[in-house]
Amino acid sequence: MNARVRIPVHTEQHAPSYYAASANRRIEYPPLAGEELADVCIVGGGFSGLNTAIELARRGLSVVLLEARQIGWGASGRNGGQLIRGVGHGVEQFEPLIGADGVRALKLMGLEAVEIVRQRVEEFAIDCDLTWGYCDLANRPRDLAGFAEDMEELKGLGYRHELRLVQPHEMRSVVGSDRYVGGLIDMGSGHLHPLNLAFGEAVAATQLGARLFEHSAVTRIDYGPELKVHTAQGHVRAKTLVLGCNAYMNDLNPTLGGKVLPAGSYVIATEPLPTELAHELLPQNMAVCDQRVALDYYRLSADNRLLFGGACHYSGRDPADIEAYMRPKMLQVFPQLKNVRIDYQWGGMIGIGANRLPQIGRLPDQPNVYFAQAYSGHGVNATHLAGKLLAEAICGEQSQGFDVFSKVPHITFPGGRHLRSPLLALGMLWYRLKEAAGIA
Repeated sequence: MNARVRIPVHTEQHAPSYYAASANRRIEYPPLAGEELADVCIVGGGFSGLNTAIELARRGLSVVLLEARQIGWGASGRNGGQLIRGVGHGVEQFEPLIGADGVRALKLMGLEAVEIVRQRVEEFAIDCDLTWGYCDLANRPRDLAGFAEDMEELKGLGYRHELRLVQPHEMRSVVGSDRYVGGLIDMGSGHLHPLNLAFGEAVAATQLGARLFEHSAVTRIDYGPELKVHTAQGHVRAKTLVLGCNAYMNDLNPTLGGKVLPAGSYVIATEPLPTELAHELLPQNMAVCDQRVALDYYRLSADNRLLFGGACHYSGRDPADIEAYMRPKMLQVFPQLKNVRIDYQWGGMIGIGANRLPQIGRLPDQPNVYFAQAYSGHGVNATHLAGKLLAEAICGEQSQGFDVFSKVPHITFPGGRHLRSPLLALGMLWYRLKEAAGIA
């Protein structure tokens, strides 16, 4: 086994992840120096910023993108690599605000978001190990009953990809564990190498004319009809600003920062597994996710490593030893991996909103400032949708999707920057206790 070591989660470089170690290209962009002029300045070099840049540059606008560290440094380059339909949790709750048509639009956009990723990969020939096939895993019989309802709803929405319920006696054909009582296979969702996707999209954005700058943290924003976005060594003057910082907004804009909670999410990667063992774990090479509050999600990499993630941490503190934190969870699912080495362990912050719906809109007191954040676990696909919707709104195109998202209000987490994480941690503990008692 690997020696237990303390690995810093947050540095200026990419996390010490399997993704960083296996990236198929290296990209570098200069820090901003001096003055740049643009139609649109984008802050954040993750999927939100990159896809907004692609969509805007494609429409002929001049774009400058500022990344505080490196392209894909945050959740976009650290996540579990699962590309799953949907953009929110329980979107029916928003019907009083957006009506039945708005709820249906959200559900359809949850399907469209995956297709945007598919199209992006195909159009720009991005090598990111995109593999189709995903299964929701049922922890309890009522989960399986819910999957049957989900399947019928998806068919009613015109979903064109294969869907299939997996009964208890069939589960070994999907996952080599006795932990689950059924599943829902979705061949329109899947998994990929997220950092390679981000790098490929950065190259695509520059090919379309966007100007990208790394190591260019924004220090101040002067708002007004013309915006001035300052960094340590320069500034950007632009007509429009897009804030795509998500969990790393911090104090750059306190209004938006208060509406998104940074929550820690962690992944471990095994050594490459023998083909027979890899096939035993995930016979159909699908990404999978269970239904618990503290969910597990996992998949195989292109070189047969098990990438096992989850354990969303709301305390605001990262575990000192990610492997020690995550390995027992992996062994509960796959005890046959007891003697398998862990080669990589990493984590980072994802953005959680109080109502678990992505926050896409514009500031009411600054109509030339747009934002996208708080993807709550659906970031790989929802970020790509956000880029499209923001570009439509900025360019004055009719955008039902942007209008629907803009109608949903988002509360500010109580307790301020230092207390909101502990308060939410207590709330999540309550839900876990209810789940353990069988009443959640």
